[in-house]
Amino acid sequence: MVKSEIQNVKLRFGIIGNAEALNRAIDIAMQVAPTDLSVLVTGESGVGKESFPQIIHQFSRRKHGPYIAVNCGAIPEGTIDSELFGHEKGAFTGAISDRNGYFAEANGGTIFLDEVGELPLSTQARLLRVLESGEYIKVGSSKVQKTDVRIVAATNVNFAEALADGRFREDLYYRLNTVPIKIPPLRERTDDIVLLFRKFSADFAEKYRMPAIQLTEEAKRMLAAYPWPGNVRQLKNITEQISIIETNRDITPEILQNYLPPQPESHLPALMGGGKASGGNRKSFESEREILYQVLFDMRRDVTELKKCMSDIMRERADGKPVSASREPVQYIPNASVSLVRPDQPVVMTPIQPVSHITPAKPMVGEASEVQDTEEYVEENLSLDEVEKEMIRKALERHHGKRKSAANDLKISERTLYRKIKEYGLD
Repeated sequence: MVKSEIQNVKLRFGIIGNAEALNRAIDIAMQVAPTDLSVLVTGESGVGKESFPQIIHQFSRRKHGPYIAVNCGAIPEGTIDSELFGHEKGAFTGAISDRNGYFAEANGGTIFLDEVGELPLSTQARLLRVLESGEYIKVGSSKVQKTDVRIVAATNVNFAEALADGRFREDLYYRLNTVPIKIPPLRERTDDIVLLFRKFSADFAEKYRMPAIQLTEEAKRMLAAYPWPGNVRQLKNITEQISIIETNRDITPEILQNYLPPQPESHLPALMGGGKASGGNRKSFESEREILYQVLFDMRRDVTELKKCMSDIMRERADGKPVSASREPVQYIPNASVSLVRPDQPVVMTPIQPVSHITPAKPMVGEASEVQDTEEYVEENLSLDEVEKEMIRKALERHHGKRKSAANDLKISERTLYRKIKEYGLD
């Protein structure tokens, strides 16, 4: 496709940027639009995947038909079949009349299934039948219905992991992935970052009737060097914050630094086996939850070893024996204290000086019992469920109870957040 046509598509759909990978994604969307092939749009959260189903629909023969976008992650698991395929009167409690689902309403047009990786397995089987034959059955009915829809799906789920874990059907994946379109993350579009900032600042200046903010050259370089884990959505939010809060409209690196969260680290050396790993045996962590598991397990082991060492010393003192000079220096105190922060921020490691020796002292009243209770105290206060519950509660507080914003903050789907809220009684 010629460059001018791609530029016209960008102007029409509000896409900013000149990165080669972005242009390639637009080119594929334009080429596949006249067909009825299923398309799977992949990319990280916040990259702007929602624009591409609209491009495909508007340049297809179905452009005069309906276009329906469905966020699969925001629909509770118990009602998603009814939402997609409809239900008959009396099919379940509250079904007071017949209802058409999205596939019936989108007949002759395009349906966009966002966060398709969050669909439960039972719904995936129903969706596969629609893709293969255009047939579906309403909830509570035995009558086969027909629909003629073009399906475009999007997800930020790692399908290789989802398929390996059995969370997504392999046959459905290949049906949806007839034509893949991958949207590049913002960190791979460094030349587009300043362009996007300039566009957002102009939009917010018009919206709030104030002068547009501008970046100094040093601030531009800082902006381009930041990895942007939240991609375009994060850049837009930060631009809006600066536009509203800062009275100085010339943004310097010092001002900009106040709005950029700490950069996430790809490796956390303090977590690689608790400092006891040797050679190149380094462990990588796939998620924040795995990091928390590893930290808590390492801390439990360290406290247990410290307790054993202290018990041996106190036993020798109680028997009137001198503490063995050959005893190894105590090195069991964890190498770092851990601050649990939001999932989109790194685990902050604060160094603590290791204990090189212990000066024996006479046991104090109650000292032995305190040591005995150490392990139980740590285990009780470092419950993984409690950590997760506290993270969810704080996210909801930060966003004043807005569950969609809290879910984005926690990097989980809304449906998962709803389930966790119910599970922990946070309603």
